[in-house]
Amino acid sequence: MAGVLNSAAAPVFRPLSPFKPTNKRAFTVKLSAQSSETPIASTSLSTKEEPSGPSITPPPNFKPPKPKPFSIRPDKVFDILGASLALIFRLGTGALVSGYSASFVPKNEIPPDQYALEVAGFKVKESSKLGPRPEKPIEIYEFESCPFCRKVREIVAVLDLDVLFYPCPRNGPNFRPKVAQMGGKQQFPYMMFISLDVFLVLVRVVVDIYKRQVDVCDGNVPLLLSLGLLTTLTEGFAMIGRMGKGSSYTPSKLPAKPLEIWAYEPSPFCKVVREVLVELELPHILHSCARGSPKRQQLYKKAGHFQVPYLEDPNTGVQMFESAEIVEYLRATYAV
Repeated sequence: MAGVLNSAAAPVFRPLSPFKPTNKRAFTVKLSAQSSETPIASTSLSTKEEPSGPSITPPPNFKPPKPKPFSIRPDKVFDILGASLALIFRLGTGALVSGYSASFVPKNEIPPDQYALEVAGFKVKESSKLGPRPEKPIEIYEFESCPFCRKVREIVAVLDLDVLFYPCPRNGPNFRPKVAQMGGKQQFPYMMFISLDVFLVLVRVVVDIYKRQVDVCDGNVPLLLSLGLLTTLTEGFAMIGRMGKGSSYTPSKLPAKPLEIWAYEPSPFCKVVREVLVELELPHILHSCARGSPKRQQLYKKAGHFQVPYLEDPNTGVQMFESAEIVEYLRATYAV
């Protein structure tokens, strides 16, 4: 993996305020491995900071579905099975946050207003060892079917980070060209941040660049993220079941505000939703909530129920569970 440090240009779409800097230096880290993308010359963009366009409204008579117990809608069985192959090839990497531990306790030991998985009359008490988290979402330009991007998304889940993703599908008119402008070529993933403290938190992601250890989680890079070529190969094999989904642009309306999705990388239900977010080039804030994440309790408190994926669309006011219905909502609302 090769990395380059250079000055950061303002992103093309910045609905959020930047990180609170702890010093005056600014960094851009370009996370990349050998890419098949052809370098292109930097070009100027006419995209505005706050894009304007047609108003965004939900489909007529739309009503968010109620969350259901674990089930797969009959017409989505093959989608979920294909997305589940990643669990086999990657052995669930990203399903647990750093330093995860769990134990079974009697039901009455955990208050009813606290999220906990219930199994055979007991509840699972979960804990983790997480280091400092950035105050604001990190900004990453990437796309779903790239194995190098998946590697970064897995460490995002392990470190329990929130990320503002700018999807860069092939032929996408907005964010893929912006990466070429900032970095001189289209190569992914591409990560931006402005605080040195955030750099120290995220050095885990670029550990292959710096060849050093920083104790930002429990001091260890997960095994399946530290095997070099084998890691890259298994990341690629993990995507076989989806046959390139999440890689090509579908014409869409660009929202004024990023959508928010509560999800985590290994979940096949979250995967099919993320694919559509990328294909429609919809900027979205990922609230990563792998097992052991305190964000599971945050979502439980917010929605009265924990289940992922969970979508919040500030452009329409829609909040909803159920992956199949989320996919249909996104296409009906944003595809043109």
